[in-house]
Amino acid sequence: MTRITSIIKLSYTLVLLGFTAIAVSCKSDHSKEGKKTDKSPDTYLGDELSIQHGMELFNQNCASCHNFVNAEIGPALSGVTQKVSKDWLIGFIQNPTEIILSGDSRAKDLFDRYKLYMPAFAQLGGEEMEHLLAFIHRFSEAEKKNTSGRQGGIVNPIPEAISQWDGILKVESWITMPASSDTPLLARINKLNGQKDIKAGTTFIADQRGVLYAVIANTPQTYLDLKGVMKNFIDNPGYGSGLGSFAFHPDFDRNGRLYTTHTEPAKSAHADFAIPDSIPAALQWVLTEWIATDPKANLFSGTHRELMRVDMVTHVHGFQEIAFNPIVNPGDPDYGKLYVGIGDGGAALGGHPELCNATNRVWSSVLRIDPLGSNSENGQYGIPEDNPYAGQTQARAEIWCSGFRNPHRITWDTGGSGLMFISNIGQHSIEEVNLGRKGANYGWPEREGKFLFDVNANSELVYPVDSLNTAFTDPALQYDHDEGNAVSGGYAYAGLRVPGLRGYYVFGDIPRGTVFISDLSEIQSNTGGKIYRLPLEIDGKKSTLAALSKDARVDLRFGRDAEGELYLLTKNDGKIYRVTGFVNNLSNTP
Repeated sequence: MTRITSIIKLSYTLVLLGFTAIAVSCKSDHSKEGKKTDKSPDTYLGDELSIQHGMELFNQNCASCHNFVNAEIGPALSGVTQKVSKDWLIGFIQNPTEIILSGDSRAKDLFDRYKLYMPAFAQLGGEEMEHLLAFIHRFSEAEKKNTSGRQGGIVNPIPEAISQWDGILKVESWITMPASSDTPLLARINKLNGQKDIKAGTTFIADQRGVLYAVIANTPQTYLDLKGVMKNFIDNPGYGSGLGSFAFHPDFDRNGRLYTTHTEPAKSAHADFAIPDSIPAALQWVLTEWIATDPKANLFSGTHRELMRVDMVTHVHGFQEIAFNPIVNPGDPDYGKLYVGIGDGGAALGGHPELCNATNRVWSSVLRIDPLGSNSENGQYGIPEDNPYAGQTQARAEIWCSGFRNPHRITWDTGGSGLMFISNIGQHSIEEVNLGRKGANYGWPEREGKFLFDVNANSELVYPVDSLNTAFTDPALQYDHDEGNAVSGGYAYAGLRVPGLRGYYVFGDIPRGTVFISDLSEIQSNTGGKIYRLPLEIDGKKSTLAALSKDARVDLRFGRDAEGELYLLTKNDGKIYRVTGFVNNLSNTP
């Protein structure tokens, strides 16, 4: 059977369905017509990778005939699994003619309406069927929450597929981090970073379960056991909580100052940025300064103090990143200023979008503070006078830029352009990398990528931008969920080991483990860079991180050492790979 015939058959099948899917526990009894006869729900897959595969199947085979709002070539797909059983849906897709001729009232009514007999689509079964129904369930259930009545939701916002780069990135196994749990997930390594002026170029790696490691002679050793010091420390896999990020002050060798973020239960202490009393907080994120007695020691010993504590509406999208600008020198206004990425805390879709992307609120923002200053409201840090809202009484002077759902990584190009990259993990449509600019607003929760987002509409969809709004800054790079699920921000390469990689920004997708590459010159031109998939050679063999992962979710992260060399981290198994070569057949540069 040809691909076109397959697409036609599946589209015709779905035309007669008019279905969606529901959640989540046990099977129920159903009548011949497929109507539910009790209140027990069917079971549909809910993991992100299954749903995204279902989206790919839908976009390839179904999207030309169906959406989740309007009946077009076929009926709208909102709500049907509350009307019919999963068994009926599967049986109809696999043999619609038989069900129509059996006298099934639903099938007959749809046939009378659309005047179509369709051949059986028995080859769509097993895992593919489960994934397709999981996707339709998720999206159609979200459509029922479309209280704004917004029309025109886009299932496939970027139809063009990402091309594969004509070349290969060579990586080799470096080290495996100690397990922080006896059961999966064995590790939660989240960040790798090194800096030339810090402990003679030591590489540091954080495990979200609360340990910061220093790699000495290719061996990870505990540098700071944060969980052992912070009595209220909590981590919850799947929510990004625990030890969120770390950053060494650029003068660490002289002042011994290190900064971390971590999570604690709600109401552990007074919050400097509290949510209104009428809204329950799920947890708190805490920014801490540590002062080492001996900056050259291999094990931290010293004191610590709290700089900032922020309430969060839910467990997600907190202080995922802190970073200092590595390309400025003493005397520059940006030297020693700490950037703090704060997500929306789940408030946008948790019923409180008013907390997000407001200049008088810190959520959904990247803050910029002077950790050695004291002119903040709590007196624990300083507010740089060149911040965009400094001196404005109706705004939070800490804000540098805003409009993020989850500003997961902040990096700079140390190779010459000076570009600041802020990756932002999307809801269910667009992943984006932004160029960080003073006072810029990147749109969330009114934008996702270059598309309109409506918190009161279908949260799994984006919509066409209905008017020109120059208040929002478009991302430099974006891809949709045909290609991945959550962006893993990376680096513009500036090392010496792989000279052919200079001039490129390397990043990827967290759960799928896909590595992407983009030309810095295109990004810098502000026209929107082109993204390519970058094949990997791992330990001398062409492979993928997904193929090597024991888990369906790769959990890819990127790191950079003191010399500017790149590393790939697979978070859940604690494995770290270092980049050793780059074959670029576009220019034959080794």
